Amino acid sequence: MAELPLNVHLTSHPILLRIHGPSVYKDEKQCTWLHLVMETGGVLQVRLCQEVIPSGHIALISSPEISGTIPSMWSLQFGSRYQDSMGLFWRIVHHVNENGMEEMILELMDDS
Repeated sequence: MAELPLNVHLTSHPILLRIHGPSVYKDEKQCTWLHLVMETGGVLQVRLCQEVIPSGHIALISSPEISGTIPSMWSLQFGSRYQDSMGLFWRIVHHVNENGMEEMILELMDDS
């Protein structure tokens, strides 16, 4: 019988995510996160996946999604949303740990 994936919803979020290279953010614990920009029903979302990336490989990672809409930093505010370096607010849609890999989706809030 196949094992079901372990999917745990997380309530402890990174306090700070700073851009560290093309498509790569680092949190306050020096963990690296890759991002992917998505637009769902006209709403801007960013999917962040925690990945172990050797420091020599960060410069090799690139994404066609990089643009002026991607902030250089996100800072956790009140434990439930992020404020980016451009002053916009993002709500946490979900933050899970699935089979040892963290994934977080942020969505730009309408009132930003």
